[in-house]
Amino acid sequence: MFEQYKLPYGYDALEPAIDALTMETHYSKHHAAYTASLNTLAEKAGVEDKEITELLANLSQISDEALRNGIRNNGGGFYNHNLYFSIMAPNAGGEPTGVLKEKMDATFGSFEAFKEKITALATGQFGSGWAWMSVTPKGELVLSNSANQDNPISLGTGNTPIFGVDVWEHAYYLKYKNLRAAYIKEFFNVVDWNAVAKLYEAAL
Repeated sequence: MFEQYKLPYGYDALEPAIDALTMETHYSKHHAAYTASLNTLAEKAGVEDKEITELLANLSQISDEALRNGIRNNGGGFYNHNLYFSIMAPNAGGEPTGVLKEKMDATFGSFEAFKEKITALATGQFGSGWAWMSVTPKGELVLSNSANQDNPISLGTGNTPIFGVDVWEHAYYLKYKNLRAAYIKEFFNVVDWNAVAKLYEAAL
């Protein structure tokens, strides 16, 4: 059974960057629904015992097209939101440090250059989707975006996401309306770079 990530902070803890109503709706409605649907579909497909990363990386092994598409969408929603909520925290923001900062500087030129690149991918994603920083099998950092609930795993890249920006309207519309770029700017004020660094180390 797939279990929804347990928030270690309250719905209002990320104010003013992300408002309490958005957090409650996003987590208790959208994320909960993805989790419940994934469990139902995975049981029907006989894959409920698999790890979510293994499941998303091997979607082609699910012969039933409806189940495969359902697991792609809801499994992606489950995995993506688990990551998203786990890399945010109150009293966070700032810049990465240590090995992650060194790698990001070497890859992107600077933290500001990284922010510009990932913001461009996030704002440029047409419709619903995500922007990612991932680790390749060779340990390099790469940026990408994806539509709907796809991610680098379900798209078969072999890369491991360690940072994700949700640009579905449900992530920001209650507070920011159509101003996606304003939401992304504020999102950086609640990114827990220590959590991202741990994911980076684990991916290596």
